[in-house]
Amino acid sequence: MRRVRQHYCKTVIASVFVMTTCLGLCTAKAQALQVNRDLNTGQIVVKDGNDLVLQYNYQLVCPPEGFVASVAQGNRRYARARSNYIHPLYGPNGEELTYDWSKDHPHHRGIYWAWPEVDWRGERGDLHALQRVWARPTGNISFKIKGTYAEIIAENRWFWEDETPIVREVTTIRAHKASEHGRHIDLIYSFEALEDDVALARRGTNTYGGLNIRMSPIKNMQLIHHADPVSANPRRAWSDSLGIRQGGTEPVGFAVLERISNPDYPGDWIQYPYLPWFQPTFPAQGTRHILTQGTPLVLKYRFWIREQKETTEAQYIEQWRLYNNITKEPIQ
Repeated sequence: MRRVRQHYCKTVIASVFVMTTCLGLCTAKAQALQVNRDLNTGQIVVKDGNDLVLQYNYQLVCPPEGFVASVAQGNRRYARARSNYIHPLYGPNGEELTYDWSKDHPHHRGIYWAWPEVDWRGERGDLHALQRVWARPTGNISFKIKGTYAEIIAENRWFWEDETPIVREVTTIRAHKASEHGRHIDLIYSFEALEDDVALARRGTNTYGGLNIRMSPIKNMQLIHHADPVSANPRRAWSDSLGIRQGGTEPVGFAVLERISNPDYPGDWIQYPYLPWFQPTFPAQGTRHILTQGTPLVLKYRFWIREQKETTEAQYIEQWRLYNNITKEPIQ
């Protein structure tokens, strides 16, 4: 397998896509959902009418000019070209909710799905920090409008030392049209081993790893997490981040819900307010998840993005039920 070198950054945009589809028709109404490939960057952009919703970076994204020199010498090895992540993710009034190319953690990249401990054949790579194992686009990508949401389905393969493919990943992103209650964005990940003995774990098996969310700076930030007791049936869980986001003047809520079908549901909640960063983790603390050939690991999440008004517990519960297809409890 031919190595993918960092110096390919200048030419890769023209080479990776097998198909290019433009579904935002010129005759579409201004309020229609659109999903297109940006002709300048090669990335996939979703819009709701004239409003930007998100950008999925399937093509390789190289460090901005001069960025590497601005990073502390000891951290420059993390300032690598990357792909397979969402950035920017936009709020209801065009705010940027995510952050990329952070000088303090140059490997952080908006919303990405990666583990800091990827073990294979007795050795360890770090997909999170872009060391020894990387997710690379295969060119097998499709995007279209399906009813009230825009859908992106993209295949990547994880390459050990950029030579041996060890995992096949299929990511599905569904960005729903905004309503009076805000916008939902659904994420579905499928990870299947291509080689035996691939194991995933959080850092030290007890901190971060899984669905990673590096947010833009937030004023008046609040981070909220709720999980019902283990004995609850159904067991509800959600997390939320509140505050004024980059490029905005009004507070925005950005909540995360997990599907109850996820293994080890609900994930432990990890947050680093000083960055700011938050995430639902996978797998469970103290464990390693072994990927097997022919049996994909499937993880599902939903983002609920809206203008921040007072959110009651009943509203969180309703959003959780809506996502998990749980019928309402009878009135006592």
